[in-house]
Amino acid sequence: MSHFHFHGSRPTAGLPDQMRGVTLLGHGGFDQLAYRTDLKTPHAGPTDVIVRVQAASINNTDINMRMGWYSKSVQSGTDRPVDQPAVAIATDTGWGGESMTFPRIQGADAVGYIVDAGAEVDPKRIGERVIIDPILRFEDGHVGYFGSDCDGGFSEYTRVPAANAVKIQSALSDEELASFPCAYLAALNMIERAEFQAGKEVLVTGASGGVGLAAVDLLRLRGVHVYALMHPSKTNRLNDDPAVTIVDRLQPLSDTLGDSSMDGVIDVVGGSLFPSLLGVLKHHGRLSTAGAIAGPMVPLDLRTVYLKDLSIFGCTIPAEEVFAQLVSIIESGHLTPHISATFRLSELVVAQERFLTRSHLGKIVIKID
Repeated sequence: MSHFHFHGSRPTAGLPDQMRGVTLLGHGGFDQLAYRTDLKTPHAGPTDVIVRVQAASINNTDINMRMGWYSKSVQSGTDRPVDQPAVAIATDTGWGGESMTFPRIQGADAVGYIVDAGAEVDPKRIGERVIIDPILRFEDGHVGYFGSDCDGGFSEYTRVPAANAVKIQSALSDEELASFPCAYLAALNMIERAEFQAGKEVLVTGASGGVGLAAVDLLRLRGVHVYALMHPSKTNRLNDDPAVTIVDRLQPLSDTLGDSSMDGVIDVVGGSLFPSLLGVLKHHGRLSTAGAIAGPMVPLDLRTVYLKDLSIFGCTIPAEEVFAQLVSIIESGHLTPHISATFRLSELVVAQERFLTRSHLGKIVIKID
């Protein structure tokens, strides 16, 4: 059951009654995604704002949710054929382990402008350029995710709590800003949890993907030397960065890095690679995990964990101040967006197909125009 409720919502003045968007009709393949031009424009509740979405981007969460991958009944990774659902029917396929409600507008990343505000929101906020914090925090202590527990950014307009629409001042384009929220928030959370600091050496898996590239960027800003595990064909500009060492994912880690060589690991891959990640950690090494592209079920020798005094951090919900920290870093101008391709809203299926080939470097963005 969703914890996202709106009471006392009012008509959205000055906005069209209908909007364009893509709805997820149920768990399954691409046939469950429907582009519509007659969706009802959302109304603002007392503490909400309505955002005119300018751009959104695609994340693994969108794919995982569509395929029902979050269900405990699924034991395979997300690197499956592009239109093969992970599970047909399950009651725990929601982001937080609950059941999903359909239809649902997905899209966990969104950037846009506030065009309406609820009665308890300062009307001066109308017109602000905002970036959406995807973590929904409820008074009862539960958390949810934008685009999963409520409608998200794959539409012309979206409704969010005012606190989740964070003002941003940046010269970056809407498409560039839309590449940041989920990937960089996930990466920053993993870095914060493991307390990786300057002078450390940290291995990042999946370093050509959204979260992996985000981790590389954020670690470099901290003075960490990054070992980026990726296919050699995707190295691109990272080859010329003295703070980054490219590690060929086609070669055994024990051969390229040796045992007990890394202070830390940031992992979004999981699967059969996991034992090797523990092997390259030094004594008292730290591993942060926030994904399982290659599969959630991993072989594990507990002796490696306790004999090396390792710390493993599961990272999903960041502390409340982490998103504000991310916005400050973006506004500082020290981050370079990594956009692989841009698609229109009506091309969302094509964009997800491209995403699932895993052949891109960086983010795939949806322009809402």
